[in-house]
Amino acid sequence: MIRFLTTVTVVGLCATGLSADDSHAIHQGGAIAPEAKTAKVASFDILAAHVHRAGNMVSFHMTTNGAAGSDTPEAKGSVGGAPVWSYVWPTSLDPSVVGFDEGAGILAMAATSHPDFDDTPLFDENLDGSTGNDGGIWHSHWVVLAPTEACGSGSLAVKDIPEGATPNLPLTWPGFPILLDSPGFTPVFDGPEVTINAAVAGGAHGASYDGVTAALRVNESVHAPLLCVTDVFDVASADLSLPGRVE
Repeated sequence: MIRFLTTVTVVGLCATGLSADDSHAIHQGGAIAPEAKTAKVASFDILAAHVHRAGNMVSFHMTTNGAAGSDTPEAKGSVGGAPVWSYVWPTSLDPSVVGFDEGAGILAMAATSHPDFDDTPLFDENLDGSTGNDGGIWHSHWVVLAPTEACGSGSLAVKDIPEGATPNLPLTWPGFPILLDSPGFTPVFDGPEVTINAAVAGGAHGASYDGVTAALRVNESVHAPLLCVTDVFDVASADLSLPGRVE
């Protein structure tokens, strides 16, 4: 079991010193709102995580203690061993709602940056005419996470697709042998806030959620397990218990 040492309260309207927009996660009723932790990198120190919906449009947002998205990983120079930094919203939604197999694992929305490779072949995030060179620009993914002991005791990874397996996959699966989707929902950064607005079949009403900031790393040999969580920067609930509820 993964343990995290932070203090958490689930709040209604939260009063802070931030001059944040009222739409920010920290001002939403029911947000998961841990205390600030000065020892952490401010842009990954979670002050609030919240998910809400309007029909089938679901907004995943997170307030940090710094400028969200301002820190990105340095390029390693190769795909093997490449770092991936992320803002993640694990949910109780079944992976089948976005096109994966039913019960495949923990479905999460994520904003990621990884300058060593591109995994959004349908999208040109830096608008330079090429869709294959902008992995370092923050972009969104649906990922299916699963406990993976090969990554370390109690660790999670993006679930691998075994050789020869033919699981159900979203139409925007980018071709990597893992349960990863590249749906093209653009992360929006607004000072301390990061938001992703995503279409979800059924609207996610009643689903549980959490907020996580983390680093992942591609396997040096580029074999399974391909993408392991290597460093958890912060967890909104402290214990990944998914206490938030989509209303």
